[in-house]
Amino acid sequence: MEVKTAATPSAAATGSKTLADLVLLAARKHAGLTAMRYKAGEDWIGVSYEELGEIVKEISLGLHSLGIRHGDKVAIVAHTRPEWTYADFGILCAGATTVPVYQTNSPEECQYVIDHSEAKAVILEDAAQLAKIREVSGELPGIEHLITIEPVPDDDVLSLAELREKGRGGSDDDFAASVGTVERSDVASYIYTSGTTGPPKGCIIDHANWRDMLDMLQKEEDVLVENEVAYLFLPLAHAFARLIEFGAIDVGATIAYWERDPLKIIPNLMEVRPTYFPSVPRIFEKIYALAVANAPDQEKLQQAVQLGVKVRDLQRRGEEVPADLQAAFDQAEEELYGKVRGLFGGNIKQAVTGAAPIAQEILEFFYACGVPVMEGWGMTETSTAATINRRHDFKFGSVGKPFPGVEVRTADDGEILVRGANIFRGYYKNDAATKDTIVDDWLHTGDLGRIDEDGFVHITGRKKDIIITAGGKNITPANLENWLKQNQYISQGVVYGDRRPYLTALITLDPEEIGPWAQQRGIDATDPAALARDEQVRAMVQETVDAVNARVGPVEQLKKFTILPHDLSQETGELTPTLKVKRNIVYEKYAGELDTMYEK
Repeated sequence: MEVKTAATPSAAATGSKTLADLVLLAARKHAGLTAMRYKAGEDWIGVSYEELGEIVKEISLGLHSLGIRHGDKVAIVAHTRPEWTYADFGILCAGATTVPVYQTNSPEECQYVIDHSEAKAVILEDAAQLAKIREVSGELPGIEHLITIEPVPDDDVLSLAELREKGRGGSDDDFAASVGTVERSDVASYIYTSGTTGPPKGCIIDHANWRDMLDMLQKEEDVLVENEVAYLFLPLAHAFARLIEFGAIDVGATIAYWERDPLKIIPNLMEVRPTYFPSVPRIFEKIYALAVANAPDQEKLQQAVQLGVKVRDLQRRGEEVPADLQAAFDQAEEELYGKVRGLFGGNIKQAVTGAAPIAQEILEFFYACGVPVMEGWGMTETSTAATINRRHDFKFGSVGKPFPGVEVRTADDGEILVRGANIFRGYYKNDAATKDTIVDDWLHTGDLGRIDEDGFVHITGRKKDIIITAGGKNITPANLENWLKQNQYISQGVVYGDRRPYLTALITLDPEEIGPWAQQRGIDATDPAALARDEQVRAMVQETVDAVNARVGPVEQLKKFTILPHDLSQETGELTPTLKVKRNIVYEKYAGELDTMYEK
């Protein structure tokens, strides 16, 4: 594939050279626009670009007053909220390096990242996060400052408000001078991978990586533009959310931050009415499963989806819609499409999904309803993204085409390789892993896939997830697991069968959904273990397993399943913060249950 020239920033973009001067330029260029909104009580509060610039200046100079200097590392442990963004840009403008830490991490996981990155200061959300660090403080000798977003009664801790007060004594010239010292080659972030197969590795991403990724993004017609609204609930410790954070501010868009409650995501969407919604598949899976389960006529629902896809394809190509199709479409608009769009606020221009696979049926459903969910693909090592489906050029079942300036090809074994300006510099303190991952400038992603005749990239699985049965059949479990999760009552399906005679699955129930279902059938939902053993529950799951098996050949069918008495979670070490299953840990933890399914 030919290497394209670097993308040209859009007219609305700041034209920054680094992430440090980005916020400084945005505060000037987008003056008068709203940079962010957040919920306080019952009201949504707006923060202007001028206010954002001033807050960042205070934090940056405040960090300087604490002795944080060019190249120092500062960790952030907090939910996605405006203060995360303030702190992030404050760190970058001080010439320091941001080290994101998932707020759901255990004390030991926090200790590993903070110690390995050699962070000198940690910005924590509240007393609960502070308690984690206190628990492992004996193993963090390099920490010089603890700062909390929400004030805590601790004389050894500085509040973010106090840090800002320390920075108010500095001048605009001091701030500009600090920003001016930052070079494109400086490290912007150490982002630690989720660690599905071992300890997290710190990805070194410099300012040039991010800036070039933003330029690629702005080359596209389907991304955020000035004055549009992006709703953000994704963890800012993850590269996906950081790209949205940087990209929105670069072009003068508004970031609406969630209320830090998963149950408030849909209500928030309906209130802020965003035009752009980045998400992981789980949100779309739950809405889809709910819509399908509540449809009184499944055949009619599928007909409406097929109709919606057909009509919207005609509209996209600028072709005339026949009168009979238009009449049926208008009826479906009233009965289904409009209601689904209403769940997203009714103003969605585009939703984007990534970080994990999503079933094609789900994408077609939302597209039919007028909520184009475009699947993209990338990893932390590509500074978030490498490919994307565009609204004017997409193919469901693929992860789209490469961004301008990104090359994608496949190795002999089917592994996806990527090359471009957005490829990270390597793993911090891990030269061996870096040499294994970047070979002759090509990033070896670990994902398996193919590139079709139209240039769309298709991901078929992970090299490390391949199941080789006792009969020698190579099977990628992703499709089977995605199909299982289309049942609204199933939260996870983990397929197993390496060196075994047939495939089995561990199933978990969605605690939010299964309770009402069980109560309607007179089943006690208060005892998860009894619920998992209940014959009605097993029969319901068996129907889904049978439907999945009908889609594949005998060798790929699930012969047995076990329902676990609880959901998988990050707290129990079974999921990453982005809700990916830590397959090896699950296999090890439930070895007894898995072995039982192979007993005669």
